[in-house]
Amino acid sequence: MKREKKLIIFPCRHVTLLFSLTRYSLSYITFNSGSGWARFSYRLAFISAAVTYGIVVYKALRARTRAGAKPQTGVLTLITDENVQYLAMALVWLFSPQYPLAMLPFGVYSVFHVATYTRTNLIPTIQPSPITGTSPSGKPIQKPNAIADTIGKFVKEYYDTSMGLVAILEILLWIRLLLSAIIFTRGSWILLAIYTAFLRARFAQSAFVKNSFGRLEAQIDSLVGRQGNPPAARQVWDGIKGGARTFHDATDVGKYVGAPPAAAPKKTS
Repeated sequence: MKREKKLIIFPCRHVTLLFSLTRYSLSYITFNSGSGWARFSYRLAFISAAVTYGIVVYKALRARTRAGAKPQTGVLTLITDENVQYLAMALVWLFSPQYPLAMLPFGVYSVFHVATYTRTNLIPTIQPSPITGTSPSGKPIQKPNAIADTIGKFVKEYYDTSMGLVAILEILLWIRLLLSAIIFTRGSWILLAIYTAFLRARFAQSAFVKNSFGRLEAQIDSLVGRQGNPPAARQVWDGIKGGARTFHDATDVGKYVGAPPAAAPKKTS
């Protein structure tokens, strides 16, 4: 009974997030994002995300304590933990004005978490595969489950593409915040500063974010380098790139904590 309860509770957090995202999207595309249901769905999505990542961070700290390791709770150590980063951003979006684009990365992650959990936990519990024999080591060989295999192929085929999409969405969200800051939308400069720190950390830890920035830089290089464009455009772009590199070097947390950047995307459980 305890295991069955756990099997139900885990996907509920992600399913709630996906349901809230879908409900809000319907209100958004019908130009009704200011309705009570839309506002409730928007906040509920980030509550679900905050609960999800909060549990992950708590479990990680508890596991370190049980293993006898000294908890590393320094500020620099915490901010390099990508689960802490996403927990912080979920809380920031929860208490900030609505930015619908901020929901999408969390939604993409939830799709894959629900799919993976369904394949590896729910399906074997609800529909156990029959045993067809034993291996030379004596372990039972189970007949493959068609549904689980289909989900597995989906995750394997579209995971990298989806993580690339998340990276693009996170960059677009920064641009959206920048535009809000330019027109002095309430609280936008504070949000831009916080999100810039978050995106800087993602750049250091995620190969997908780094590659997306590289492709964006190459596209703009090609655009401003076209024949006929004024030299001033190239000078402005070179100045922006120089400033970005200076910012990158000055905010390299890894050189302070001595931790190499992690290339793998975050995981939640």
